[in-house]
Amino acid sequence: MSILKKPWVTEKVSVLNEKGKYGFVVDNTANKVEIKKAVEDMYGVTVEDVNTMRYAGKAKSRYTQGRVIKGKSESFKKAIVTVADGDIIDFYSGI
Repeated sequence: MSILKKPWVTEKVSVLNEKGKYGFVVDNTANKVEIKKAVEDMYGVTVEDVNTMRYAGKAKSRYTQGRVIKGKSESFKKAIVTVADGDIIDFYSGI
C-alpha cells in the first residue's frame, strides 16, 4: 500500500511551493509520521511539518435520457508538507 497517491497541484498550492510547502493526496488511513517518512524516502528531503485535511465524498447525480444516475465521489485525505530551507521537490523532473 502506497502512502502517497499523487501530488496535489493547484494554483493555491503552487503559491505555497515558493514558501517550501508541497501538497499531496495521501491514503485515508495514513498518519502524519507515516506521511513524513514517505516524503523523505521518496524525494530525499527533510520534512519539518505535516498538516492534514480530510474531505468527505460529495453526492453526485446525472440526468440521462433513460433515468437519473446517482452516485458519490470518493472521500480523500490531503497533506501539506513543509520542507527544510534549501530543500525543493521537483514534480516535473521525470517528464
